Amino acid sequence: MLKAKLLLLSIMILGFFNQLQAQNATIQGTVNFEDGPMEYANVILKGTQIGAITDAEGRFYLEDIPPGEYTLLVSLLGYLSFSQDITLAEGQNLEKNITLRRDEFNMESVVISGTRYEQDRVNNPIVVNVVDNKIFNATQSISVSEGLNYQPGVRVEANCQNCGFTQVRLNGLDGAYSQILINSRAIFSALNSVYGLEQIPTNIVERVEVVRSGGSALYGSNAIGGTINIITKDPVENLWELQSNTAVIDGDAIDQTFSMNGSIVNESLTSGVTLYGMSRNRDSYDANGDGFTELVKLKNTVFGGKAFFKPTDRSKISLDFSALEEYRRGGDRLDLVPYFTDIAEELDHNTLMGGINYEQRTKNDRGQFAVYASAQRTQRDSFYGGLGGGRTPADSLLALNAYGLTSDLSFVIGTQYNHSFNNQDVLTVGIENQTYDTEDEIKGYSRLIDQRVNSTGIFSQYEWKPTEKLTALLGGRYDFTGVDGIYRLGEINNTINSNFGVFSPRFTLLYKINEDLRFRGGYARGFRAPQAFNEDLHISSVGGEPLFVVLSEDLEKETSNAYTGSFNYTKNLGLTQINLLLEGFYTQLQNPFTQVSTGTTLPNGSIVEEVRNGEGATVSGMNIEAGFSPSSSFAFQIGGTLQQSRYDEPQVLFEPETGSENVVVIDEFVRNPNVYGYFTSFYTFSKAFRLDLTGTYTGSMIVPRVVGEDGFVELIDTNPFFDVNLKATYHIDLSDDFQMELAGGLRNMFNSYQPEFDSGPERDSDFVYGPLAPRSVFFSVKFGRLH
Repeated sequence: MLKAKLLLLSIMILGFFNQLQAQNATIQGTVNFEDGPMEYANVILKGTQIGAITDAEGRFYLEDIPPGEYTLLVSLLGYLSFSQDITLAEGQNLEKNITLRRDEFNMESVVISGTRYEQDRVNNPIVVNVVDNKIFNATQSISVSEGLNYQPGVRVEANCQNCGFTQVRLNGLDGAYSQILINSRAIFSALNSVYGLEQIPTNIVERVEVVRSGGSALYGSNAIGGTINIITKDPVENLWELQSNTAVIDGDAIDQTFSMNGSIVNESLTSGVTLYGMSRNRDSYDANGDGFTELVKLKNTVFGGKAFFKPTDRSKISLDFSALEEYRRGGDRLDLVPYFTDIAEELDHNTLMGGINYEQRTKNDRGQFAVYASAQRTQRDSFYGGLGGGRTPADSLLALNAYGLTSDLSFVIGTQYNHSFNNQDVLTVGIENQTYDTEDEIKGYSRLIDQRVNSTGIFSQYEWKPTEKLTALLGGRYDFTGVDGIYRLGEINNTINSNFGVFSPRFTLLYKINEDLRFRGGYARGFRAPQAFNEDLHISSVGGEPLFVVLSEDLEKETSNAYTGSFNYTKNLGLTQINLLLEGFYTQLQNPFTQVSTGTTLPNGSIVEEVRNGEGATVSGMNIEAGFSPSSSFAFQIGGTLQQSRYDEPQVLFEPETGSENVVVIDEFVRNPNVYGYFTSFYTFSKAFRLDLTGTYTGSMIVPRVVGEDGFVELIDTNPFFDVNLKATYHIDLSDDFQMELAGGLRNMFNSYQPEFDSGPERDSDFVYGPLAPRSVFFSVKFGRLH
């Protein structure tokens, strides 16, 4: 009898729960975009754990939803998110078919560089700009350096005819003021900064996040101008592609590139791997027919990959690895060994870099812990020299002195913890150690840079949201830095042995004036350690002789105070997208590092310049950006910078060893236009055919030119440049899993290029300005399982 009662009670309880379950609702449907079903879209009910990811047909299914009111959110990186309030009744089965539109201006992309954790760009207290594959593809950029110009406040410039040295300037400050990160880690050393942005191919890059103004509060030294975070591709879906690109530069030099990408993830999305590779072979180019290069001969091979594994639903292990080999050669008579030429700069780089990252989320999803380590190792064989126009046996013996060896190691290890309070306020704390060890030696010239920079930083940051409209970000970082360096050149033997601590605070606020208009303002303090940077590790040729840079023994750290303020207006009206940005910046520099031509020459004829602490300087200006897209068929974006970069007192640019009548002084930064900008646009005529029109503008600027055997500097006021590119792309769907793209066009179609260069073996190889290359015609073929 008792057993029968228990059985009856069990049946009643089971029936009760089945009835409750039957009363719960379901949501099902599809997510599409213009070209068809959308795979891997996230479909969630806001504020709940109920969610799904769409399959290959774009379908999703949410079940066992208690009756009530919810907000349905649908999102995918690169697309505008969909949000809708819904009310579910008992047992209701809701059908939703949703179409997402591409986010043409990346306003809803997720970024990490501004706060060191993932956050929607539009709600980030820091202005973060994103350069992604849309820009790289539209401009047919092979390397990262070619595509960075298409952001306000960013300008990439060439600095040498003999080796192709490029650097990126942020808000008017040269390359050494920018902290370049690889996958959010500061392993891009001073040596890498010399040629590294031209060595990284765009086909391995997911996106580049650019944060202008001071970032030392989060990333340590050298982030005075800003931070450039190069994020390589993650495995997010099953894809593969092969591409060939051929460009003809000014009807003369051939630039041939082959690249491959492939990724695979398992069905549960708990593991995946992506592999990529690129091979580039570019001929040298001589613009004025004097037998000396303006663009160097280049061979570049890159192979790498990235993988992740999720041991649990709350943990993730990520790995990345890249191997890079590059050969570049400039000067004259490239078919001869370097020491038989008048001028040669030959460099052979072998670089390995990689990292590991472990992340763990707490059970309540409020805490996230990460521990990471990344490293980079570069070996460089170099030749900076030549006969200098001579042909005597003494010249040949002297040319043999120009061979050098460089060894460079950077290592970053750290840990970070983020804690969210009530899904609003976020506390970030962490500790990080950065080590940079560089030895650069040219024995024949008795030239040695042997430096080790070690910095341990403790950082903390609190994101406070007292109201729905106001967000305040308060943070700081204390770095204890040690610099131990030997800088020897002939009889000059300088040393730096410095240990110091620097506190770098940062305060930023975001105020939502209304749903579409946001104000951001902030202050950041930054610093640079007294060490050799990219310009110091690059050797120029002037008057047929090498130009060396040494660091003063009295060199002290450089500090900065940066202030920013901006208004950002974004609006989506049906299919129309509008984005407007107005940003002002003001940066004060104390003890800025300045390079002074002293007129000193060594017994072997080498010219010497010295890095000293100069007087204070101020960089101020305004960045403007506007974007308009009335439909998915057309988008236009334009941006520009108006700025002034001035020293507080006139700065010595040339100072002869004796006398003062030929001293050259300047009160503004050289190689720094007061006006520069860009535009991008595309028009999609059909599902298959697309046209991209892009361009950059570089205003007039003052460029130094070294003339005479004593290194005398004259100042040249250049004309402005307008560099325009045109690209047409045709897409062919051969099957569901196999597509092809054919593309062709013109880069620098109006041939806006430096009108004259120094000629012959005694030229100043650093007298380079304007667009990176003259007009070129290109054609590319891509095929595979494309996006």
